[in-house]
Amino acid sequence: MFDRLFGNRPSDPALADRVPPGQYLTEKFPVLHYGSVPKADLATWDFRVYGEVDSPFTVNWAEFKALPRKQVTTDIHCVTRWTKLDTHWEGVAIQTIFEMAQLRPSARFVVGHAEQGYTANLPLEVLDDDDVLLADTFDGRPLEPEHGYPLRLIVPKRYFWKGPKWIRGLEFVTADRLGFWERYGYHNEADPWKEERFA
Repeated sequence: MFDRLFGNRPSDPALADRVPPGQYLTEKFPVLHYGSVPKADLATWDFRVYGEVDSPFTVNWAEFKALPRKQVTTDIHCVTRWTKLDTHWEGVAIQTIFEMAQLRPSARFVVGHAEQGYTANLPLEVLDDDDVLLADTFDGRPLEPEHGYPLRLIVPKRYFWKGPKWIRGLEFVTADRLGFWERYGYHNEADPWKEERFA
C-alpha cells in the first residue's frame, strides 16, 4: 500500500539527489491536516501582519491579490515521507511582506496563524528565502480547499507542516514559540535533509 500511494526511491541519480533521506517520490498530492477543511468567505477574509514590525497591516482578498506576484517551482517534502518534485506555485513573495511591514531588528522569529487556531513557527532566517511564498495558486489554478484555499505558506526547505494551510496572519516575535505540531513532539527545526521529524 505504501508503494502504491507514494512510490519508491528514484533510481535516477539526478532525481535521487533531490529526495531527502527516508522520503519517497509521489506523483499524487496527498491530503493531510488536523481538523476539518474550513470554508473561506472571500468577502470577509483578511490577512494580518503584526508584532515586531514598524508598519503592521491587514489586507483583504482584493488587496492581497493586487500585491506583486511571483511564481516558484520547487520540491516539497512531507513528514509522512512523501516528496513531490517540481511543484508550481504562485502568490506573493515573503520579501514583499517584509518590505510592507518594515521588520524591526528585534524580529527574530515568526508565527504563522491559520484557521482553527493552527500555528507554525520558524526562525526569520528560514522564512527569508527566495522560494518562500504566500501561495494562492497551485499548478495554474486556485488552491483546492483541502490544500489550503484561499492561501497557504510554502516553505520548501522544511517539512510541509511548517507551511500552514488556510493561513490568516504572520506574527513577528522576539523569541521562538512552539507551533501546533511542535507542542505535540514534532521537531522544531523540521529540516528534511536531516530527517528532523520528531523531537
